Amino acid sequence: MAIEFIDDSPGITDATGFAAGAIACDIREKGTDRLDLALVCSTAPCTAAGVFTLNDVKAAPVRVCQEILFAGKPLHGFVANSGNANACTGPQGLADAWEMAQRAATATGLPASSFLVCSTGRIGRALPMPRILAGITQASGALGATSAQGRSAAEAILTSDTKPKTCTARFPWQGKTVTVAAMAKGAGMIQPNMATMLAFLCTDAAASTEFLRVTLQTANRTTFNAITVDGDMSTNDTVLLLANGASGVDLAKTPPAARTLFAQAVEKVCAALAEKIVGDGEKISKVVAIKVQGAKDDATAEKVARAIGNSLLVKSSWFGEDPNWGRILDAAGYARVGLVEEKTDLFYDDTPVLLLGAAQNQHLARWKEIVRQPRFRVTLDLRLGAAAYRLLASDVTEGYVNYNKSE
Repeated sequence: MAIEFIDDSPGITDATGFAAGAIACDIREKGTDRLDLALVCSTAPCTAAGVFTLNDVKAAPVRVCQEILFAGKPLHGFVANSGNANACTGPQGLADAWEMAQRAATATGLPASSFLVCSTGRIGRALPMPRILAGITQASGALGATSAQGRSAAEAILTSDTKPKTCTARFPWQGKTVTVAAMAKGAGMIQPNMATMLAFLCTDAAASTEFLRVTLQTANRTTFNAITVDGDMSTNDTVLLLANGASGVDLAKTPPAARTLFAQAVEKVCAALAEKIVGDGEKISKVVAIKVQGAKDDATAEKVARAIGNSLLVKSSWFGEDPNWGRILDAAGYARVGLVEEKTDLFYDDTPVLLLGAAQNQHLARWKEIVRQPRFRVTLDLRLGAAAYRLLASDVTEGYVNYNKSE
């Protein structure tokens, strides 16, 4: 049974029973020509799961989401704003996050503590709460399940992104259709766990909280937690998965095959959004898939891949379209995992660079062709074991530096 995947879909309104509303309420204090607040709602109660940043400094909305999810009560949606992260804002920031969640419940006439809350944007500034609270009320009046409303919600959560990020996966089950629809934002401060990113997945299947948690964590490990743009971990990273059961398919009452399909649909959606985030990295010009194989164990493979993907020397050589493989090998070496140079193979796409540590310089012209491409692959085989890890990374450009000098 095949999963249908729709790229650049309307997003979360594709899932039956979910409505969205988006409003411009001037959170950036630069005028109301840009959407900056989204409200997503299911009148049917939802089970939910989330994964969050591992930063010791967690934004107020992250802490609120974790507390609400821990309580385990039925949920009805979430409210998310851009333009202000509500991070490093002390007790007032925490109170503001709770007030946003409560206003979402009040405005929709749904139970208290049934809405999650997310924020993204500049760190260290208090939220303009009068405008946000009014915006939540306005967004509740704009709720609808049209494609346009889904796309507007995806636009409202953007910060330095150049475009919305949405997709949908669905599959048939015994005459019914299960949909997993999603939207995300993220372009800078991208480094697991996870990235300066928000991602929201909505499904019309019914599922237990524990099943959603395991499914989301499993998908997250190889998608959102396997990307890097600039190596900086955010205070606000959040991925939420909500299930309202509107399709009539209860995964707890289906054979394992249905649950497997659902897990695959979630993974497809997360993988697509993760790639969109790297592809929209702040002022990047290259997306590079780094595969480290032949490692002693998974942790070793990941450590080497991250050393390469986060090396400024490696990233700047990619920007310069220079196949400077010495920088790659150097980064792999300072990961200090016991790399043996004389055992190591390296490839750009399928073209050998090193074989058993010996440079294959006859391929120099082909290396140059490969690194001029906007997307290419680097494969490093350590020949020390059977473990592997894939990391999606980007280059670093003058544009990135200039963009991040100030906001």
